[in-house]
Amino acid sequence: MEAGTVATGGTYPSAYPGGHRLIVAAYVVLTLAALGRSSFQVLTKFDQAPLAYGLSALAAAVYVLATISLALSSRPRLRTLALYSLGFELSGVLVVGILSVVRPEWFPEATVWSDFGLGYLLIPLFLPMVGLWWLRANRVAR
Repeated sequence: MEAGTVATGGTYPSAYPGGHRLIVAAYVVLTLAALGRSSFQVLTKFDQAPLAYGLSALAAAVYVLATISLALSSRPRLRTLALYSLGFELSGVLVVGILSVVRPEWFPEATVWSDFGLGYLLIPLFLPMVGLWWLRANRVAR
């Protein structure tokens, strides 16, 4: 069984061996995709759709934070940061997803979170749910 390390140096068993690595790997791929897309958009055509491209940049920054904090979530403070960053990400996907459907004129160009992440096969919608579920399933008893 895979074990995680807690700040005190002890270990705790993972309820889902390999799940943590798989979720972090998915976040790494999503982070790289979002960083690449948003960097290109902001550097080459930000004036065409500043709200959409600004949100793409925000999403990329949130993915960087979520990836790092989730990868190191065996540390209590980073686990808390992972919870907040995944919660913020899920909220962003839901809010931007709803707004992009209700007010499509606000988003003349797609963002990572527009249409609930449809451009990324809805992964931005479901991945934070999976991450939050994993964090809950692998809580450390205090």
